[in-house]
Amino acid sequence: MATFLYKLGRLAFRRRHFVALIWVALLTLAGVGAASAPPAGNSSFSIPGTEAQKAFDLLEQRFPGAAADGATARVVFKAPSGEKMTDADNKATVEKTVGDLADGSEVASVADPYKGDAVSEDGTIAYASVKYDASGMELEETTKDALEDAAQQARDAGLTVEVGGDALHAVPETGATEVIGIAVAAVVLVITFGSLVSAGLPLLTALIGVGIGVSSITALASALELGSTTSILAMMIGLAVGIDYALFIVSRYRAELAEGREREEAAGRAVGTAGSAVVFAGLTVVIALVGLAVVNIPMLTKMGIAAAGTVAIAVLIALTMIPALLGYAGRRVKPAGAKGRLLGRARKSGPKPQEPGARPKDNLGTRWARFVVRRPLAVLLLGVIGLGAAAVPATSLELGLPDDGSQPTSTTQRRAYDLLSEGFGPGFNGPLVVVVDAKGSDAPKDAFTDVEKQIKDLDGVVAVTPPAPNKGGDTATITVIPDSKPSSVQTEDLVHAIRDAGGDVKADTGAETLVTGSTAMNIDVSEKLNDALVPYLVLVVGLAFLLLIVVFRSILVPLKAALGFLLSVMAALGAVVAVFQWGWLSGLMGVEETGPVMSMMPIFMVGVVFGLAMDYEVFLVTRMREAFVHGEKAHQAVVTGFKHGARVVTAAAVIMMAVFAGFIGSSESMVKMIGFGLAIAVFFDAFVVRMAIVPAVLALLGKRAWWLPKWLDRALPNVDVEGEGLRTAGDGKGGSGPDEDRELVRA
Repeated sequence: MATFLYKLGRLAFRRRHFVALIWVALLTLAGVGAASAPPAGNSSFSIPGTEAQKAFDLLEQRFPGAAADGATARVVFKAPSGEKMTDADNKATVEKTVGDLADGSEVASVADPYKGDAVSEDGTIAYASVKYDASGMELEETTKDALEDAAQQARDAGLTVEVGGDALHAVPETGATEVIGIAVAAVVLVITFGSLVSAGLPLLTALIGVGIGVSSITALASALELGSTTSILAMMIGLAVGIDYALFIVSRYRAELAEGREREEAAGRAVGTAGSAVVFAGLTVVIALVGLAVVNIPMLTKMGIAAAGTVAIAVLIALTMIPALLGYAGRRVKPAGAKGRLLGRARKSGPKPQEPGARPKDNLGTRWARFVVRRPLAVLLLGVIGLGAAAVPATSLELGLPDDGSQPTSTTQRRAYDLLSEGFGPGFNGPLVVVVDAKGSDAPKDAFTDVEKQIKDLDGVVAVTPPAPNKGGDTATITVIPDSKPSSVQTEDLVHAIRDAGGDVKADTGAETLVTGSTAMNIDVSEKLNDALVPYLVLVVGLAFLLLIVVFRSILVPLKAALGFLLSVMAALGAVVAVFQWGWLSGLMGVEETGPVMSMMPIFMVGVVFGLAMDYEVFLVTRMREAFVHGEKAHQAVVTGFKHGARVVTAAAVIMMAVFAGFIGSSESMVKMIGFGLAIAVFFDAFVVRMAIVPAVLALLGKRAWWLPKWLDRALPNVDVEGEGLRTAGDGKGGSGPDEDRELVRA
């Protein structure tokens, strides 16, 4: 592989006009496609194989025209102090508002609170339920404006009015902190390279790659039903890995220049060595993201594949666009050790002349590696104990999906949620919909009555509506109001209790009882994700373990990498629980409401963090492997790997943390949580696991770390990540001719 990538790098350097034209054309094509594509429609959230989804599908089949997936709104009214909603003036205001809402073009129905028992016992709060024909994502802006205007007119009349539900669904905003994250990345690159030109190359290529990826997602959003969160996560991951991959190749290019090689040769060798690490690091990320398909949640699968596509683009751009841009930059990209004009006067590459017998000054990475090699056991124990302590909160992990109760208090949805809780109890915000399928029953009406009676006898139930049968009389719906909030453990227990009671009804009458609704759907999602976590770990970690055996030609190094990843991801989950569930530093992170951790968080974090963790493992340890293969002793190879790689890996980690942390400012709670989780996971993995635990373990293992059974060594393909083929081909200070370029093109 190193030889192929070497030729690719030289070809891209030499044919830079052609390479740049291709990428600019792709960016333009994706941009035109995004601009001309129809707006994204309904991003359906289905969970195949769950009872809640089965009941939802049954509702659509047995209650045609009911628009089961239509948007809903609850317009909540509160009377001024000392007044009641039943007072004549307040009642007239509400009835006028209901009439205005009913005139909407997309409105299916509006329930008058005075005819539907929707006034609180103390008479201070009432609500009107609005049902729409279209989903929240498909509602026309004029329909949303009409809803807000009707609410505002009631406010002008003296009532407190808030609107809940998904009818006012808005595209999440990432906030200014995303730009700050990119700015921090730019500063780190300038400090690392000492040159604006060298620092600008990774940023430029990452932005081009993300532009192509996100524009492609936007262009396909309507056809593939991709939600807005998909493009945000693709942007988050694409920016982070795009900058990192380009950073490693530019750094290796400068190191090759410092050894006296010509620029075209240096570009080829940089792509052949660092580019090989980029390919395998990118493969681990892609495997982890595509592997999310095993969960069998379509939305999660689409998110993973879209982000994986953006990572693949980042790899291809790093391998081709970076050497092309290096060709354009020419002498403005300095060799390693030479300062640019930005941070100091330019000087010739290479080390400063040393006094006779003087030892060259070691960099910080070298000094740290020597310390770890001298005290490996102490460093290992300190790192493991520290991560173990950070992981302790993860033992209290509670999972759920965000609802209006997790919205900021500044939103009308959150204020409506609070008003309903105040007037009707916390469980009113998460009603359970019980669907009774009596098609196989001889007495459907008796079955409906039996289910209603069974539910009323359960603990934790505030109210049960009478069965509402369909036109055929073979299916009925019953609405159950719990006495606990939707995301509580008590509500989850009630859902399971209703399902258990339904089993008895089925045995007696033959009717099947199913529980659905947003609350039951969230519970089923959490359970499905929990059940899928172990198979997902086995698949992703297993595939990546095999891949790393090929890369490092070792058994213990990939095993150490996998165990280190488990430490960092558990510590990161502990930090997420501490902030978003326990409320530690919640004000600093902009978390206005603590509660259960998003159900998708553990499995999504496992997938993404594993891929990113393997990035640092590959980038850092391949340098050690390279030194070991070229004859250095095991302990010295660890030091050499840090000498060449620690500075760049540190810069890459800081950049990735900055990019992820930028998304903490998002208005979408899921994006905020993922941004924080990934940022803290990168910190733990890069600075504790890869910078401390990895060298400590390798120092303890010595040359045994690179042991591989002879039979397996013969069976594995030789991918030559360390570039041994380039070294044995000569000193490389010459250049390949046109014949090599033509050979690569034919390949």
